Amino acid sequence: MEYSYFEAFSRNLGFLSHEGQTRLRNARVAIAGLGGTGGAQVQALARMGIGKFHLADPDTFELVNFNRQSGATIPNIGRLKTDVARETILSINPEADIQTFDSGVSVGNIDTFLEEVDVVVDSLDFYCFEERFLLYGHARAKGLWVLTAPPLGFGFTLLMYDPKGMKFEDYFGFRPDMSERQRVIALIAGIAPKPFMLKYMDRSRPDFEGRRLPSVAAAPFMIAGVMATEVARVLTGKGSAMAVPTVYQFDALLRQFRKKTYRWGMRGPIQRLKQILLDRMLPR
Repeated sequence: MEYSYFEAFSRNLGFLSHEGQTRLRNARVAIAGLGGTGGAQVQALARMGIGKFHLADPDTFELVNFNRQSGATIPNIGRLKTDVARETILSINPEADIQTFDSGVSVGNIDTFLEEVDVVVDSLDFYCFEERFLLYGHARAKGLWVLTAPPLGFGFTLLMYDPKGMKFEDYFGFRPDMSERQRVIALIAGIAPKPFMLKYMDRSRPDFEGRRLPSVAAAPFMIAGVMATEVARVLTGKGSAMAVPTVYQFDALLRQFRKKTYRWGMRGPIQRLKQILLDRMLPR
């Protein structure tokens, strides 16, 4: 069978114009992190017809990934997540232009990772603080939007960073002198300003010291659809994009949705008080 891009993605037309689909075909999306959310986003963005990808992740698949990561299968145990993601995209769009970064995002490759990129997706692991500072700082300098949607139980929070809007570190209130614990607390406060998941989460399960947090498959696949929508919005100009300090939160189990603007990010007095309470709640 002869492959035809516009036949493969013809059913997008009607919700996307031919011009919009062409923009997606010519766009390059950089995805940092190919675990639960990143792996699902690869599928969704490839099926939207994104034609070019930069993919970064240093990890291989393990059995513990099976509960939530789309590429985690018996044949893929021990394989690089970048290799599996590349195969997935090419099986959907054999014309795709893909560059992989098997060592993850680092000082040595950040400029190449963001070269000729149109939009950035942050799907890095929770504890990748230095990688995030690097990613957001360089993306902003290049005038690139960065989109992220961390999973939270049976839901997620959507945060989008306009290169001309509030900075990543300003929203979370990060400071250079912070300890890792303080960074963890600030990050949790920022991605879960309304902690819906605490209503049903067993609080004895998160292992912060061992860096193992609970997760379920429902969230990454919800996130993938939302992320594909927002990436398409940024690339095609279809509707107005939202940016922090406005964030969206959704919890499917509780059937609760929330849109809120935090004028001062997590630096406001109420949010700082929440962080003090969170510090008391988390095990030391």
